[in-house]
Amino acid sequence: MFTISSMEPVDSVRLRAFDREIAAFKEGALTWRALVGVDLDAAPGTYHVTVEAKSGGQSLHATYDLRVEPRHFPTRTLTVDETFVNPPAGVVDRIVKEARELETLWTRSAPGRLWTGPFALPVSGRAVSSFGTRSIFNGQPRSPHSGADFLSPAGTPIEAPNAGHVVLARNLYFLGNTVVIDHGLGLFSMLAHLSALEVHEGDEVAPGRIVGRVGATGRVTGPHLHWAVRAGAARIDPLSLVALLGRS
Repeated sequence: MFTISSMEPVDSVRLRAFDREIAAFKEGALTWRALVGVDLDAAPGTYHVTVEAKSGGQSLHATYDLRVEPRHFPTRTLTVDETFVNPPAGVVDRIVKEARELETLWTRSAPGRLWTGPFALPVSGRAVSSFGTRSIFNGQPRSPHSGADFLSPAGTPIEAPNAGHVVLARNLYFLGNTVVIDHGLGLFSMLAHLSALEVHEGDEVAPGRIVGRVGATGRVTGPHLHWAVRAGAARIDPLSLVALLGRS
C-alpha cells in the first residue's frame, strides 16, 4: 500500500508504476492511498513510482523507488484429466475467447472504491497451495499458480471477501464455475472451481455474502476453492491482501 500525505488538502492524486496507471483513493483530509500491485512475473530490480498531486491550479510531482526482491517459488506436480492439459481442438476457440475476456475484464474496474472495511478469507482454514507455485500437470510445465487454494468439503459456502460488483458468474473451461467480483479501483477477486453459483452478473455483494459453493469443476484434482486477486491487472497474493487490508 502506497500512502501519500500532504500538509494541505489535495484535490486529486495520480500514480504510475510498472508502465501502468494506479488508482488512488482519499482517506482522511490529508491522506491518499494506492494499492500498487507487483505482478507474479515482475523481475527483481528497482522500479519507479511517479506521483502527481493537484491542488487548486497547482501540480506537484514526485518519484519514488520501489525495490522488488528475488523470490523462490516451489514446484508442484499434479495429475489431472488429460483434456485439461492438452485440450481437444473443439474447445481451443473457447479457451482463447475466455482468456481474452478475462484480460479485458481486468481493465474495466469501477473508478471508485467499492470495498468497505477489512478483507476476509472467503472460506475458513489455511491455504494448501501457495501463490506463485510452479505447476507441472501430467508431466508438462504450465503457468505458475496465481492464487491461493483452500481445501474445503464440496458444498462449503464461499463468502465475498469484501463488497463489490459481480462482473462474471459462469462456467469457464479451465476454472470451472467462476465468480469475479470487482472491488473497484482495479482490485478484483476471482473465486473458481465452484460446484454452484449463488450470484449473477450485475449483482452487488456485501462483505460476507455467499456467492457460491466449493466444488471440483474445471482443471482440478479434487474439491477446493481457488481464490485469485488482481490489483491494477497485476497478479498478487490474496493472503498478502488480507495481511495488508484485513482485520488487525
